[in-house]
Parts: sequence; C-alpha cells; structure tokens
Amino acid sequence: MHVAVPGQVSDNDAVSNPHTDGPRAPESVPAPPEHRVTGLIPFVHVDDVERSIAFYEHLGFLATSIYRYRESPVWAALQSGGAELMVTRDGDSIDPAGQGILFYLYSPDLAALRAQLLANGVEAGEIEDGTPGPREEMKVIDPDGYVLRVAQIEPDPPAGV
Repeated sequence: MHVAVPGQVSDNDAVSNPHTDGPRAPESVPAPPEHRVTGLIPFVHVDDVERSIAFYEHLGFLATSIYRYRESPVWAALQSGGAELMVTRDGDSIDPAGQGILFYLYSPDLAALRAQLLANGVEAGEIEDGTPGPREEMKVIDPDGYVLRVAQIEPDPPAGV
C-alpha cells in the first residue's frame, strides 16, 4: 500500500520551501527485540454493540465473532480486509472525548465510499486535504461519537518506476 503524502518533499522542493519537512522514513531504525508485539486491535467501549456492528458494516466491516450475555451482544470482533476492531458494552456511559482515540482508516476509492455512506443515511464529511498525511480524507463520526478519518489510498506505482 502506497499512501501519497502531500507534505513530502523532494530535495528540489526543500530548497524552494524551507518550511516543509517530511514526513519521511527515519534515517536509521534499530533492530526489533526478539520477543515483541506483532498485532494491535483497537478495543473500544460502545453503548450498543448491535448498533456499532450495523454502523461499521457501512464501512465494509463484518462481525467475525460475537459474545452474548442473556441473549444480548456485549462484545464483537469486526474485520474488513486487514482492518480489525473490537467493541464491547461495559455498562458505563461513553465519553468519546475522554477516550483519547482517533480511528484512521483507508479506502481505495474515497469518493465512492462517501457516496455509498451518504446513500445509506450515514453522515460523511466533505473530502478535504489531509496534509500532512494522505492528500484526501474525510471525517465520519460513529454512533458513539468516535471520530473516524478515512483517507484515500493511492495505488502502488508499477514495478520499476
């Protein structure tokens, strides 16, 4: 996956715009330790697991596992391609501002995804410049108030380019 980064500069650009620097790969990266974490799945509290499953289906997520207590879903694992999310209801009210989390998602066709969301009654913000990240992104807010930023993935350049 190649993500176009509008703030990224070439050596020629650095001369013409001294205020722009990066993002770019670090100059050196230490070798990882032998024993390390190899995966990360956001796990968030929601008011209603079924409502969250239905909302994330609009973004292509499918429930891969659901745990029920007294016939009501209280936990679910969701997946869309390589993206994963776990949601749970813990009984306390949700304060997304207090959670300190922002979800960053990627789409190969952001405009088509936005049109699909709007057609299904899901509010989706305008597509905007994502600088310093990907060149295009939009904001979507889930039913519990969590902010989702969905960015356009640029196709990988052909081999040898």
